[in-house]
Amino acid sequence: MRKLIFSLFAAVLFIGCAGQVKEQEDVLFYPPLPQQPRLQFLTSITSESDIGGKTSAFKEFLIGGDISQKAIGRPVDIGASKDRIYVVDSAFQKVLVLDLKKKEFSYIKGKREGRYTQPVGIWVTEDDFKYITDTKRKQVIVFDADNNYVRSYGKAGDLDKPYGVAVFENRIYASDFDRHQISVFDRETGEIIQVIGVLGKEEGEFFRPAHISVDVQGNLYVTDAFNYRIQKFNPNGEFMKVIGFHGDVPGAFSRPKGLSVDEEAHVYAVDTAFENVQIFDAETAQILLFFGGFTEQSGGMYLPNGIWIDYRNVEYFQKYADKDFRLKYLIYVGNMLGFKKINVYGFGEWIGDPLPGAL
Repeated sequence: MRKLIFSLFAAVLFIGCAGQVKEQEDVLFYPPLPQQPRLQFLTSITSESDIGGKTSAFKEFLIGGDISQKAIGRPVDIGASKDRIYVVDSAFQKVLVLDLKKKEFSYIKGKREGRYTQPVGIWVTEDDFKYITDTKRKQVIVFDADNNYVRSYGKAGDLDKPYGVAVFENRIYASDFDRHQISVFDRETGEIIQVIGVLGKEEGEFFRPAHISVDVQGNLYVTDAFNYRIQKFNPNGEFMKVIGFHGDVPGAFSRPKGLSVDEEAHVYAVDTAFENVQIFDAETAQILLFFGGFTEQSGGMYLPNGIWIDYRNVEYFQKYADKDFRLKYLIYVGNMLGFKKINVYGFGEWIGDPLPGAL
């Protein structure tokens, strides 16, 4: 599949670095038809009504007063579990819960010991435990599948400004934006068992590490924000590869942000300045495809930040897919500005008739 996607990259270069494409019969594909599509824009989510809920006034949601609609304000990070999407919302300083089954919005309340004040990042495990970084508490806070507080990681002095978070087996990775390093916590003891990186620009060094992710093999990926690149490390924390560079051409970064990796080691990287998402091969570091771009049309992005790849909730968005396009997984991208807060894209394959001119 990597070769197939890479072969399609040349077909979309003419679109421009913003990655804008034309709609084909109200269906937006990347690359556009008649090329073989690999991604389809499905829909966007901003309010409860976008997932089938009823729009009505209610009290004490998020800010404690009457508002006319349950809606997303400024999404900075995203996670998901079966039937649920979680959105870290910096406008309300809440972690929103978008319940796809119940068709309603709520939020993680975080009372008493679990009270969070400035959430930034989130990682959701297979068993629906939420790991949330809080820059004011300087901790990683954990909630279970019922959104009850479980515990926190980070004693006084462990973290200065935790930003991104990722979990693999017994390891909890937290990027420290101010210390220019990744702190690795033991999931059982809560102690720091390893520190990855120092301030610098060489391989294995960081300048403002932000979003992080892990793949199914346990390899770690870090958005090295002010070095304008992504760095890959093996499960032991040893440097493996640099992905991307500073520039304004495909494969380069200007303001790298959110990061996610699919099950086949394709790296999805958000760039807020380009307002798009670039897909890289984790082994070769080659760019395969990009999508999004600044536009007010469907599928466009406006200061995108967080991203999450979701294999478990395809059924809820199948109705938006073209009849000739089989969905494999979903990609959620959060827009910090504009009227469409969460863009939902589907990765899949064309199952219709052969396309004239397709590669």
